[in-house]
Amino acid sequence: MKKIITEQEVTLFKGWLFNTEKCLATVQKYLRDLKKLICFVKEREIDKELMLAYKEMLWECGKYKVSSINSFLVAANRFFKFMGWYENIVATYQVQEEIFRSDDKTLTEEQYKRLIKVAKQEGKRKLGVIIQTLGNTGIRISELKSITVEAVIQGEAVIYNKGKVRTILLSDEIRKVLKEYIKEEGIINGVIFLSKRGNPIDRSNVSKQLKALAEKAEIDKKKVFPHNFRHLFAHCFYQVCNDIVKVAALLGHSNTKTTLNYLKTTKQECREMLNKIQVVY
Repeated sequence: MKKIITEQEVTLFKGWLFNTEKCLATVQKYLRDLKKLICFVKEREIDKELMLAYKEMLWECGKYKVSSINSFLVAANRFFKFMGWYENIVATYQVQEEIFRSDDKTLTEEQYKRLIKVAKQEGKRKLGVIIQTLGNTGIRISELKSITVEAVIQGEAVIYNKGKVRTILLSDEIRKVLKEYIKEEGIINGVIFLSKRGNPIDRSNVSKQLKALAEKAEIDKKKVFPHNFRHLFAHCFYQVCNDIVKVAALLGHSNTKTTLNYLKTTKQECREMLNKIQVVY
């Protein structure tokens, strides 16, 4: 049987991803990354030689970071496993793990507070409260639907995501902010953050609003995206508790190795720590 990627097979693959309880964002990313392969192979039959040529092209073209190339290859390999084309699977590039966070993508506490301040000044009340909720809980934007009136009253929210259930506590500070917002908006019960049509808020829409807000606040847009508030929360909470296991539990990570990526310091932070060490006299 010829190994050619058809539109029908991609549709079946999409359905399989949803059946394995992959979230919408993950499914969309797999499909986007798989399109890269489809454009390369066109209607040619796929074999190992063609896949190695694809891998080389991604590297040689100079357009992509290694992490992006590996993402493309992972999507292709996942599709091949679904199809049973195991002989076409190719290895991803091995990358030495970075020990520092990128300075140009790290959102500071001062910048976080400035975003909230500018949101208030610009009349973006809802966006400002969303930022504070993400920054004070460390939840994903897709988990905002778990922040309900009932959760605010109880002081804790039950989060269900990726087949896992966890309970997060709401601080007194964020409960106060949310209670004021609930009162102002006249929300009686249920999910607090909804679209005008009554659906959970859209990630892309919030992202666009954040980019516009970043420009108003004179903060690099590369630093301002929903998931970065999760990183900031993890970093701040770890500074208080110094316990990676607790941070992992709050973030919903089953492996602390994932949590370590959230706790990396920037080069500047590392320099400041080194300058405190008195070993040269």
